[in-house]
Amino acid sequence: MKIGDISYRIKVPLMFTLVILITACVVTLALTWRAYEDLRNEVFNNAVEIGSVLSNSLPNALLHDDLWGAYRLVQAAEGWTGNNSTRLLIVLDKNGQIYVSNRPKTLPVTTRLRVHGEELARVEAEVLRLTGNLNPRPYEHPNDQRLYVILPMLSDGVAIGTLVIGYDRALFWPRFTDIVKRVVFSALVVTILLLPLGWYLGNRMVMPLGHLARCMSKVGRGNSEEIVCDLRQGKDEIGQLGTSFQQMLKELDEKEQLEAGMLASERLAAVGRLSAGVAHEINNPLGGMLNALNTFRHFSKTDDLGRETFALIERGLQQIRETISALLVEANPRSHSLNPKDIEDVRMLLLPDVNRKRVDLKWYNGIQQEISLPSTPIRQVLLNLSLNAVQASPEEGVVHCSVESRNHMLYIYVLNNGPNIPRERMKSLFEPFSESTTGNGLGLWVTYQLIQQLEGVIEVKSRGGKTQFTVELPIKEFQ
Repeated sequence: MKIGDISYRIKVPLMFTLVILITACVVTLALTWRAYEDLRNEVFNNAVEIGSVLSNSLPNALLHDDLWGAYRLVQAAEGWTGNNSTRLLIVLDKNGQIYVSNRPKTLPVTTRLRVHGEELARVEAEVLRLTGNLNPRPYEHPNDQRLYVILPMLSDGVAIGTLVIGYDRALFWPRFTDIVKRVVFSALVVTILLLPLGWYLGNRMVMPLGHLARCMSKVGRGNSEEIVCDLRQGKDEIGQLGTSFQQMLKELDEKEQLEAGMLASERLAAVGRLSAGVAHEINNPLGGMLNALNTFRHFSKTDDLGRETFALIERGLQQIRETISALLVEANPRSHSLNPKDIEDVRMLLLPDVNRKRVDLKWYNGIQQEISLPSTPIRQVLLNLSLNAVQASPEEGVVHCSVESRNHMLYIYVLNNGPNIPRERMKSLFEPFSESTTGNGLGLWVTYQLIQQLEGVIEVKSRGGKTQFTVELPIKEFQ
């Protein structure tokens, strides 16, 4: 099995475990290094204390060239500590030569440090490099057996020699090892306590991902509206993932509606072509029948019953003509260009219905100048959508109507707070003679046909107690 195939329910806790182990190692190393530094500083402070005692008496011996007195002082300093075999004391004169040491046999006087091995040669180089520095300073090299402290010996503020104190590293290895053992033990105990906590927190973090994976597995197996996932939404990555998934479900639902709309559009186009052909075939004999009836009524003598019968027939034929005329929708390009006054005219036509229902009409006319679109179909579209919105709104409801143009497009927004349109009704919303509480169901059919002829699109959203129609029309020359 590949690592990438392992579930995050296992990988994330393992990562927590790895982080805890790495942290424990880093903390252990840091504490170990700190213990080493503390021991090193302790050695340095001890050397400074010894050097401060010797610096009060050794300068006088150097000034009077009292070699034996200097040697006794060095032997006395070595005896104070009781570590004769581990500490090295060397006094250098102002020329850098050995004046006296606690190892007179191996470090004879008047010799240079460099002749006694690489380690002391490096010490001499450090002494020469820091000539003029009157402060005590530590020195160590990874390859040396000792840690050194270099202390200038002063007389009236002038360096007359240098005291070099060397401590064998073996001095503090037992203490250092003991400290390391305690640090490692403490880190191990803390790690054992943190591992179960890390595993628990890792599982808690991955639980939303597992829930999301189960929800995503349902996508494509049914209607997206039927997928219900209680995903946590927030500003972190998992919360944003939940938000994105919910947005994806919403877009899938809109895509399904768009596909249904496209199928409906194709069906409407076929019905439109059939309706137009039938309407033309009916209109021709219908016009002849009306002309014959009119001629017969004017040139024939008949009683009152006959005249009433003729009037009844004429009204019926006129009603048939009006119904057929509604099916012959045509965006007449010979109308004048759309201007702000046309939009306001529609508002005036709406006012009687608005006042009758006590609807709050929020009207926005964003047209500031003449637009290259035929005014008659635009007015008809706006009027049909606005009247439908007023009729769908409850008593004292709110209707928003907005018309604006930008980026060579005309946008019409009509929104009402009436009941949502049922999903089943949305599928046949723009079909002629569809189910309608008022009228013959041709208003939205006419609107759709006009928008199609103007190469525009119309969208409907009905959710949360609000229904909005959005119309987008390209602005171009029509004359």
